[in-house]
Amino acid sequence: MTVVEIRIELKKGVADPEGSNTRKTVESLGFKGVNSVKTVKVFEMDIDAPADRAKEMGEEMCRKLLANPVIQNYKVTVR
Repeated sequence: MTVVEIRIELKKGVADPEGSNTRKTVESLGFKGVNSVKTVKVFEMDIDAPADRAKEMGEEMCRKLLANPVIQNYKVTVR
């Protein structure tokens, strides 16, 4: 069993309304000094495959389903 972590985030310059709204709300609750908030999706998968194959599978999942390559970057890490 191999644990694969997939991290998906917006590319630089792409608007992140959820992050912006979270920053505003955090500030309205009295937390000062928060300059930016960025949303990130993280998927942790247990894959029944050797590490190299599990990483390939994670990258293929990103290309086919999990990430939008036009606006998102992704990183697949084997743990």
